[in-house]
Amino acid sequence: MMQNDMSRRRLLGLGLGLGAAATLTLAGCGGGDESGPAAGNGGKDYTGPKVDLKLWNGFTGGDGDIFKTLVNQFNSEHQNIAVSIATYQWDDYYNKLPGAASSGNGPDIAVMHMDQLATFAARGVITELDDVAKTLELSEGDFAPTVWQGGLYNNKRYGIPLDMHPLGFYYNKAVMQKAGLDPNKPPTTKDDYTAALTELKKSGVQGFWVSPFQFTGGMTFYSLVHQWGGSVFDAEATKAVFNSDQAVEACTWLVDLIKQGHSPANVGQDADYLAFKSGKNAFNWNGIWQINDLKKSPEIQWGVAPLPQIGSQPAAWANSHNFTIVKQRANDANKVSAAKVFINWLSQHSLDWAKGGQVPARKTVRDSAEFKALTEVNALAPELEYAAFPPAAPGLGEVMTTFYNSFNEAALGKKSPKQALDDGAAKANKQLEDNRKKYGS
Repeated sequence: MMQNDMSRRRLLGLGLGLGAAATLTLAGCGGGDESGPAAGNGGKDYTGPKVDLKLWNGFTGGDGDIFKTLVNQFNSEHQNIAVSIATYQWDDYYNKLPGAASSGNGPDIAVMHMDQLATFAARGVITELDDVAKTLELSEGDFAPTVWQGGLYNNKRYGIPLDMHPLGFYYNKAVMQKAGLDPNKPPTTKDDYTAALTELKKSGVQGFWVSPFQFTGGMTFYSLVHQWGGSVFDAEATKAVFNSDQAVEACTWLVDLIKQGHSPANVGQDADYLAFKSGKNAFNWNGIWQINDLKKSPEIQWGVAPLPQIGSQPAAWANSHNFTIVKQRANDANKVSAAKVFINWLSQHSLDWAKGGQVPARKTVRDSAEFKALTEVNALAPELEYAAFPPAAPGLGEVMTTFYNSFNEAALGKKSPKQALDDGAAKANKQLEDNRKKYGS
């Protein structure tokens, strides 16, 4: 295992069943529309009396310091709004939030991963933000279609996107060079990738370690399913289809890398990344959050690029942080109005947030010269256009765990790829049916 920072960053991924506490029915939460405040206009500005806002987040690493700096700047520029931060580990965060909101002790603003929005919206924990988008004249064109659509549930907006964090392709230049490969030309296609692995193997290096765990093998498989033209669920997220021919082919490709000796069997959690850092392999598919970690080790010669296109189309696993407003037992119109001002402000000031290892959601920020100067993070910005985000369906975390466990069984050789995915899809379909009953959709 890596240190606590890596454990935290694992939770940037799909929920792994987190937020199970959100299945509580929050009858005590204010469910109606907020009355229109006299001192607010959907986030443009706030002219009412001073309000104190509580903000919950899960940024416990270096990105947390950057986030706090931005909040402090906001407070200094808004004398009538004071935002205080409470930071939790993501798993604790999602478990605490429903009960806190129900009892009246929850935050006013909550940072939430895209894959959690539908669950918390369905249970009445967070409120609609369509008026924010309308008043601020925000549209899909201001962001990217994939990120913008991810904030919707039942055709209503519940999240304003802050960033996108995708899977990226890390390559060890020193290891490549020893194998006679050009360290400045990482493979971009299936043929290039196969050829590079062959040369690495000749030099005694198992070039690409396939992790059987969600981090990062499962996320790699998720990306490849979409690259092969498949998907994890059908368009309505009512049926698991990750046992399709495309998914089986993608899974088989990864498992064959183990059989062909390009990866050890039974790779331990994080062992693929540790091996990359120590020069024992050449390629690692990992999250954008590893950029800042690698920068701490100047002795490592590395580069990062969008994922190679192994299948018929580009695709990459990704998730996104969104701002949400939590429903309260007794709605305070001034607080709601001030919260919208904060969300808009931080969205506009997301360049500094990008330095924490995130691709800004705002197009104007991504297009700026300042962001382009963040060479490594900017290298993964193109993935935003074809990022494979989770669908908007409540209770999806538990189902995704089943998906990742299916890949785990195939990667460990416990079952053939087809058998593992068939069994997993059957279990996932039962979970999806249970979710429909649980969430009334």
